[in-house]
Amino acid sequence: MTFTVVARCPRTRMLGVAMATRSVAVGNRCPVVVPRMAAGAVQAIADPRLTLTCQRLIALGWHAPKVVEELAASDPRRGTRQIGVVDIYGHAAAFTGETNTHYAGHITGDGWLAMANAVVSAAVVEKMAAAVADEALSLEERLMRGIEAGGQAGGQAEGQNSAAILVYADEPFSYLDLRVDLHEEPIGELRRVFDRISPLGPYFQERPYNPQIGRDDHWLKARGLPPAGH
Repeated sequence: MTFTVVARCPRTRMLGVAMATRSVAVGNRCPVVVPRMAAGAVQAIADPRLTLTCQRLIALGWHAPKVVEELAASDPRRGTRQIGVVDIYGHAAAFTGETNTHYAGHITGDGWLAMANAVVSAAVVEKMAAAVADEALSLEERLMRGIEAGGQAGGQAEGQNSAAILVYADEPFSYLDLRVDLHEEPIGELRRVFDRISPLGPYFQERPYNPQIGRDDHWLKARGLPPAGH
């Protein structure tokens, strides 16, 4: 019951996932990012054990197709599952189980994928794919536009209640980690928060190594940007 985009940036080597769903707290159960290695998601009938296994296989250095193949082959309930992984080299692989609720499917490209289940039509995946494939944009903007495109194409017939975006750069801590839960328009709310927080990505990457960088609002003001808070 989820629509998702996963991608890497060929310029910055950043990796990320964005998703939305009718269920709650999707960002807690489905996305996986191992910095400098790969990103992915395990969804449809989410299983946190599979998500952890996906993370461990990625950390072992397995490429995306092998990770997806192993997860699908070892899952006795693979028919209910949807899995997608993109690795740092640009390999993208996905699996959609045969008993997923209609419509369910995926599209993969060079360094990106779009996948969805229990959505209104194939147009959801097609529109997401077109949005996330645009490498002229930053990775985080591509991901955000990807799920926006999925929502605008109809998303799930029952609507969405949660949305999330998770992005890593080279550091072991996230570059961007935003979640919206129990909201009537979670994608719209995620966009609102995203637009205020995402300019601070470079700031929070530098701050651990430069404690004298100053306050975030001063940093934004020096660059002609509005403060993230009220």
